[in-house]
Amino acid sequence: MKNLTVLDAVTATVAAADAAKVDISNATAITLQFTRANHAAGSSAFVVQVSNDGSNWVTYNKLIKNQVNANSEMLLRAAAPTLSSDTSEVWSFSPEDSYQKMRVYVTETTDGTHSCTVHIRE
Repeated sequence: MKNLTVLDAVTATVAAADAAKVDISNATAITLQFTRANHAAGSSAFVVQVSNDGSNWVTYNKLIKNQVNANSEMLLRAAAPTLSSDTSEVWSFSPEDSYQKMRVYVTETTDGTHSCTVHIRE
């Protein structure tokens, strides 16, 4: 298992091109924890992208939010978890998916400190 910090308390927008690339080719499960701190106003929008060649990137639209739901509801899936207060959220990849690489970037609106840690089970 690996725990990686891919965004470490950054205080500005991190563009996709500047995001760290993470090898996930042997992953059997991937969980991400997004954190926003030092909030006064605005939000942090986190985006996860995947690639099978390390050059061509696609936004991953199937992140599963860790939340309570009734048996009749579907899992909430999203591409860009957005935090608008001092908080953390945990999201996971769909278990049936596999890719070679991933990267996480963040768009800051107004202020805040933005972090993301990734837990990879191989």
